[in-house]
Amino acid sequence: MTLSSFFSVAAVDGAARTGLVQTARGAIRTPAFMPVGTQGAVKAMLPDHVAATGADILLGNTYHLMLRPGAERVARLGGLHAFMNWRRPILTDSGGFQVMSLAKLRKMTEEGVRFRSHIDGSEHMLTPERSIEIQGLLGSDIQMALDECTPFPATHDQARTSMELSMRWALRSREAFGAQEGHALFGIVQGSTYEDLRSRSVGALIKIGFDGYAVGGLAVGEGQAKMFDVLDIACPLLPNDKPRYLMGVGKPLDIVGAVRRGIDMFDCVVPTRSGRHGQAFTKYGPINLTNARYAEDLRPLDAASTCPASTEYSRAYLHHLFKAKEYLGPMLLTWHNLHFYQEMMACMRAAIAEQRMDAYAAAFEADQELGEAEDPRPEANQE
Repeated sequence: MTLSSFFSVAAVDGAARTGLVQTARGAIRTPAFMPVGTQGAVKAMLPDHVAATGADILLGNTYHLMLRPGAERVARLGGLHAFMNWRRPILTDSGGFQVMSLAKLRKMTEEGVRFRSHIDGSEHMLTPERSIEIQGLLGSDIQMALDECTPFPATHDQARTSMELSMRWALRSREAFGAQEGHALFGIVQGSTYEDLRSRSVGALIKIGFDGYAVGGLAVGEGQAKMFDVLDIACPLLPNDKPRYLMGVGKPLDIVGAVRRGIDMFDCVVPTRSGRHGQAFTKYGPINLTNARYAEDLRPLDAASTCPASTEYSRAYLHHLFKAKEYLGPMLLTWHNLHFYQEMMACMRAAIAEQRMDAYAAAFEADQELGEAEDPRPEANQE
């Protein structure tokens, strides 16, 4: 894999684009959604079932895997792909967000972050160099530079200090990564909701040079409008010939809005976490299968779907599974949700290629706003 062949744009519609990210383990169709396999597994899913939903790539988590079972152990066992039986590409985050949000007694310095594990209290030091080393041991196809996820809200001075530290760590990450044939490294744009800081961050990262660029520090409480404002600032400044990744986002309407602003890649725990708690995403908005209204509802979640979890089980049965606390309920709903997300991405890829992304987005948003009103077609309620 050479830098020039890593990413190609096939079609553009406004700011939205569709294309391919090429890796040694296969192509990633963009816009792409990456299911989250935090600890080497997508919760409640078999790897083959994840692939069958249409996922080209998974996300693995550096923080969790370095603590358990350990990056060196994963490497001895053949790398993360072999370890979890996933043959397609894997992107690993840097571990920085989890250190800030989960770790105990953490102390951040210019060198990195010293912290105690939330699992057993053991002490660890995560530096840009160690993060890159761990991701290399895992065998990640796309690695992320270590950064500090700036908390929200933050004053301009706080956001500036945080962003500047992340840029220094980005340079160290780039130097530690070096040249790895068949592997890529992304930098992460920081700067909270401040236009000047986001612009400075983009400039610093481009000067360093990365294979792709992520927008971080969003979906942390700022709200959709501010998130979109940041994307309106950052995306036009990023290179057109490199993939753009919005970290930790999100809900369907967030993803559609971000694609319209030029984002190519996404990850989020929302579809899997929601599935484990009884929430299903549908064309007409999310529904909560634990509600009593579904106790005798014989309709499937989506009769038009190609996903068995969406078509072969009634809402009444799913309601029963969650009330009875049967494992099968979270498994089926997670499967359905991941398929819904991948179908949404496929529809956007087609819409961009056919120059109808605005129309697709308008129709999708109108349908989603119906929420619990559900499918408005008269024939949908005749079963």
